Amino acid sequence: MDLLLPDWPDAPANIGAFTTLRTSGVSLAPYDDGITGKNGFNLASHVGDNHEHVLQNRALLRQSLPSEPAWLTQTHSIIVHDAATVANAPEGDASFSTERNIVCVTMTADCLPVLFCDAKGTIVAAAHAGWRGLADGILEATVTAMRNKGAQDILAWMGPAIGSQSFEVGEDVIDAFTSRVPDTRDGFTPISNQPGKYLGDMYQLARIVLNKVGVDRISGGGLCTMRDKKRFYSFRRNEVTGRMASVIWLK
Repeated sequence: MDLLLPDWPDAPANIGAFTTLRTSGVSLAPYDDGITGKNGFNLASHVGDNHEHVLQNRALLRQSLPSEPAWLTQTHSIIVHDAATVANAPEGDASFSTERNIVCVTMTADCLPVLFCDAKGTIVAAAHAGWRGLADGILEATVTAMRNKGAQDILAWMGPAIGSQSFEVGEDVIDAFTSRVPDTRDGFTPISNQPGKYLGDMYQLARIVLNKVGVDRISGGGLCTMRDKKRFYSFRRNEVTGRMASVIWLK
């Protein structure tokens, strides 16, 4: 299975984590590898892919994990679940676990996946941060849930998302962020000769909101799902497309 392993040098040794790529599965076009026409590794059951192919891809994923991931029905909410109690894919956009071998998971295709752990290696979490969830506070809600379980020094790794040169937005998106966190204005750059249009930096926006709640040990960032067709699915690029999964667990 083709994987993206986090460049996360300060994560504890008992943390398992990775992001899947769009290659090495059984899904057919438009959920394929996007380049050669070989089968793809779509893990989402809600995007129109053949259901049996999704199940086969999830079975392949399961071979690299200690347990079945705690799948959620992601709705750009700020709902956080204890992954150990998740059943039947409830609505939510983040989960955490304090138990060994319980796998937190988030699916993305341009939205920002953020994986969390504490410096002591006692808790992990995964959050799905689309721009709406990011603006509404999904990352802060995840950090709060972790702290409620005793986490102190929290680390974060940002997985592949749409990059700062591809995420075009209007004033409405800026207003959604700045109405709650004014400093997020720094995450947007005006586009020349296009009044009212901006480029948003999801990675910078995530850093700003995480810094506001005392999380400053942040790794990752700099990738672009929209521009890297070889490795990543992208909703903005293709609209009908698959989803990658970012997973994390305590060993």
